[in-house]
Amino acid sequence: MTRLSVAVVQGGPSTEAEVSRASAAGVAKALEEVGHGVVRLELDAFVAESLRTGGYDVVFPAAHGAVGEDGSLQGLLEVASLPYVGAGVLASAVAMHKRVARVLFAAAGLPVARGICLERDACRGDALAAAQRARNEVGTALVVKPSSHGSAIGVTRVEGSAPIEDLARAIEQTWAIDDFAIVEVFVRGREVTCGVLDLGRSVALPPTEIFAVDEPFYNYTARYTPGRSTHICPAHLDARLLRRVQEVAVAAHEALGSRDLSRVDFIVGRNDEGGEGAAVGRDLPVTLLEVNTIPGMTATSLYPEAAAVHGLSMPQLCDALVRHAHARGPAKRQTPRPFPAEARGAGRHT
Repeated sequence: MTRLSVAVVQGGPSTEAEVSRASAAGVAKALEEVGHGVVRLELDAFVAESLRTGGYDVVFPAAHGAVGEDGSLQGLLEVASLPYVGAGVLASAVAMHKRVARVLFAAAGLPVARGICLERDACRGDALAAAQRARNEVGTALVVKPSSHGSAIGVTRVEGSAPIEDLARAIEQTWAIDDFAIVEVFVRGREVTCGVLDLGRSVALPPTEIFAVDEPFYNYTARYTPGRSTHICPAHLDARLLRRVQEVAVAAHEALGSRDLSRVDFIVGRNDEGGEGAAVGRDLPVTLLEVNTIPGMTATSLYPEAAAVHGLSMPQLCDALVRHAHARGPAKRQTPRPFPAEARGAGRHT
């Protein structure tokens, strides 16, 4: 088969830069194993020139978080007319900004947790007043998270018995890294994730249940420290519940207009606070958390693990993704329309 020249883009000005470099190393190794030529490029001020002069057949974005995953890098690749793996500009931007994604998910009838978005400026930086509003409108046991970060960075769980000052402190900590703090009802249940592989048709991979060892939830430490989490794939869910997780995963992927691959995170279990997750029915308690358009590809990452259970090794998976992106080609260009003949010479108005 044709050997492709692939640029794997990593790093960037993001809290997840180191995770990204680990993902890029995994992707590069997998692509080299199947014979592709691979260069890893840092997402910095020089990346545009490197991409322009490199003569690459396809780009594999592996940059998590700001600039790499939020549509910025994807916009650059569109301007450069380079084919690339993964979601386009709009889907990347919407998925990265959870406050917007929640609106789309709710409009599509998907089961999101009850919550509110607190903008720092709109709240005039008054975290205590914001915390009181969250308690009044959402509930007592809550999760506070930034709108536009991944890898559980900045996520805080606040117990229902905690004083209001604890919630205010969590909101302040989130505002320190993001203008928007999302406060959602804490949904009690099992942490489950489900990958979607979309090579022309969206297919849900086997769901994975995650157990964080010695951590309150699947946080940054549990995600990337070997031995701090346990994954069971396929998850031990009954057939109806497993099917529902896969259905919602595909629906969320498609609601964003994503493509190629994504990983969708859930809580599966009862919502003691009576959140919107109950909308799916008491017998199928599935709550959608978020969609990751550039899932991790590290040695401890969930997406390649589920793909392997599905029957695709890491080299096979990465090869299929770059070949699909290469076959799709760069974004289609519009043909410029000539200025109307009768307007020529009469002056052009803009």
